[in-house]
Amino acid sequence: MTALTERPADTADGARPPHAIRIRGLRKSFGGPNIMDGVDLDFVDNAITTVLGPSGTGKSVLLKHIVGLLEPDEGSVEVFGRDLWAVPAAERYELRKRFGVLFQDGALFGSMNLYDNTAFPLRKHTDKPESEIRRIVMERLSEVGLEGAIAKAPNEISGGMRKRAGFARALVMRPDVVLFDEPDSGLDPVRTKLLSQLISEVHREHGGTYIVITHDIPTARTVSDYIAVLWKGRIIHYGPAQEAFESDDPFVRQFLSGAADGPLGMD
Repeated sequence: MTALTERPADTADGARPPHAIRIRGLRKSFGGPNIMDGVDLDFVDNAITTVLGPSGTGKSVLLKHIVGLLEPDEGSVEVFGRDLWAVPAAERYELRKRFGVLFQDGALFGSMNLYDNTAFPLRKHTDKPESEIRRIVMERLSEVGLEGAIAKAPNEISGGMRKRAGFARALVMRPDVVLFDEPDSGLDPVRTKLLSQLISEVHREHGGTYIVITHDIPTARTVSDYIAVLWKGRIIHYGPAQEAFESDDPFVRQFLSGAADGPLGMD
């Protein structure tokens, strides 16, 4: 294990670029039609951007490209000015350490309690002493309201608690970018609202670039500074959140209002 080092300068003059992540001409297929069909998208640093779209439209595929789990067939994904697939594998690995990810179900290890689940990234990627790890882990678990549940196993807690534990784990490495893959999946409306508020509160406290992948409109209303709408492998709208909810585009208006009439059907 190696110790965390100071983060490298993001540009030649040491300044942090206004866009944490830039995607250009992204195309991806899995032997059939393109799932990503020429995506261009910028994610503003120190803001929450929500990527909305119908189920099956490629939102999770986009997320996997952002974090470097999938290589584009064409195009580029730049993270703080570095093209993920134009740098050596070792540098790509280091760039991935700047990400925290909250997966749909929390993706907790069933054999570990909440404390050990949250401590796992620190134990794997740093040489911090256990006393320092404990301080960080307890801060993060307290932040999401789970300081009293550290000894519980994932199968002993509710789905909402598993999401919060996954959120705490995503934060322990002080990531520059936090990705949320449908954080509202499987939650009732009340717990969805509470989790959305928690995401907003933690972002206000720590800053960073948050990217929320969802199709839940109330979540988007609660957390978003910017909204991108993905449909059929393309970004058909991107801008400040209020602009999206005031859009005249037929698809954007239909999707954000939940109307039955419009270009989006059952297919």
